[in-house]
Amino acid sequence: MTDGTVVALSRSSTHTFRKDRKEELQFTEGHGIEGDAHAGKKVKHRSRVKKDPNAPNLRQVHLIHEELFHFLSSEYNISVQPGFMGENVTTAGIDLLELPTGAILKLGNEVTIQVTGLRNPCNQLNSIDPTLMSRVLQKQDDGSIIRLAGIMAIVLKGGKVQVNDYVSVELPEGPHNPLKPV
Repeated sequence: MTDGTVVALSRSSTHTFRKDRKEELQFTEGHGIEGDAHAGKKVKHRSRVKKDPNAPNLRQVHLIHEELFHFLSSEYNISVQPGFMGENVTTAGIDLLELPTGAILKLGNEVTIQVTGLRNPCNQLNSIDPTLMSRVLQKQDDGSIIRLAGIMAIVLKGGKVQVNDYVSVELPEGPHNPLKPV
């Protein structure tokens, strides 16, 4: 697994879909990103709060690889910029969707996060382009679904992350479990 780079950071203090770009973010262990509406020990995504407000927050940090934006542009002529799809961290050089559950990402010199699963995209994506949801949530001929809208993680060790920081990957021991929606 190759290492990568943080190419953009984003957050929003309210439940807006797009997040504002920042040069650095403060990550807090077991909580998420300071100042982001989805930070907290318990679930914060509105649809999940309705189901079980006491569920643990496995979606503290949302990551998308920049290569997805290039794919959407070249294949479908959809222009997406970092933060537009609600992600906090945009990376380059790592195929995030191929990581197994439990993979550890080290962001910069301080922060460690653990991958919990795939992001399950929502219809708000169609506010960017009316076909975007269908492009990142693809139904295969066998009925299976491929989710391309990024991954989710929890913060194991806090600290600051800045644009252009390195991202290193540590795979878990034993058999690797593929990512599932969280």
